[in-house]
Amino acid sequence: MSGFSKFLDSIFAFFRSLYARPAPQPPVPPARDDINPPAVRVTQRVLLVAYNPLINPGTGQKLFDIMGWRTPESLCEGFMADIMETSAGLASFQVVEQAEINDILPFKDGFRYEPAALMDVLQRRAAPYRAEQVDYAELLARLDALRRVSAGDFDEVWVFGYPHAGFYESIMGGAGAFFCNSNPLTGTETCPRRLIVMGFSVERGVGEMLESFGHRCESIVRQVYAGQPAEANYFARFTRYDKVAPGMAEVGNVHFAPNSEKDYDWGNPRFVPSRCDDWFNFPNLGSSARQVNCDEWGKGEIRQHHIWWLRHFPHAAGQINGVANNWWRYLMDPNQVGKRL
Repeated sequence: MSGFSKFLDSIFAFFRSLYARPAPQPPVPPARDDINPPAVRVTQRVLLVAYNPLINPGTGQKLFDIMGWRTPESLCEGFMADIMETSAGLASFQVVEQAEINDILPFKDGFRYEPAALMDVLQRRAAPYRAEQVDYAELLARLDALRRVSAGDFDEVWVFGYPHAGFYESIMGGAGAFFCNSNPLTGTETCPRRLIVMGFSVERGVGEMLESFGHRCESIVRQVYAGQPAEANYFARFTRYDKVAPGMAEVGNVHFAPNSEKDYDWGNPRFVPSRCDDWFNFPNLGSSARQVNCDEWGKGEIRQHHIWWLRHFPHAAGQINGVANNWWRYLMDPNQVGKRL
């Protein structure tokens, strides 16, 4: 080939390179799907505290034994099984540590029962002290709870006490704490994580534990939907009952079943139309109402009603307006509230 021909070939090759298609590249793997988050399982680690004062130092007798009450461990067993079942296996509690408090904690105003005076109250020989709140700061300091939650040793605290001990059913502390069936714990803002302190009673049963947890649920999901437009507030729809929304009942709330006419009216035989079944299909709502009454939720038995109510909480994958369709992630871990999915 002549030099001139080689020159022409090089010119043509140059121009072909300007218009040639780039070589195919290997496919880029898809990014993680943040639009439809899966309904992941959440486990909360618990510090279990038995608030069991020593009543008779000479004999070593403690309050729970004197009164013949059940143990915190036996109550926890039933409660944790109910949470696992009602959440379709997506929520669980794990007791990672236990502690016992054997003296009597002060109330917020400084008052403290003497053992004999406490027994007089519990055996109904005297009226209880007027104060309503135990000194939570004293409790958390004894347990070193704020530091240990910050360090990840556990996620929340359960205190099993006795009547008139001054505990709320639930209360929240930590940075960003919000109303959780009681106003947030002040003085806990240095803890970077939100923590819940549950107040249970060994005098009561698993049904009452579910009641306390149910009020925690109500507070948390209301916070989740705070600021959402009315048509997107699914919790407001979930909690409808016939007395306040005639003919439009859905699941109701902790105190009011779909047909309840007053607080704790879980044994009402009156039939009302309800779309409670819709919530098993969330977010695909729109099924027809059917007639329901107390036969659906245990004919007035507290534990059975609360199990029925909790079973209806959505636990689906995906999200709507930034809110996960799995409400259990919020009910279990308050640090998920307001967190971007």
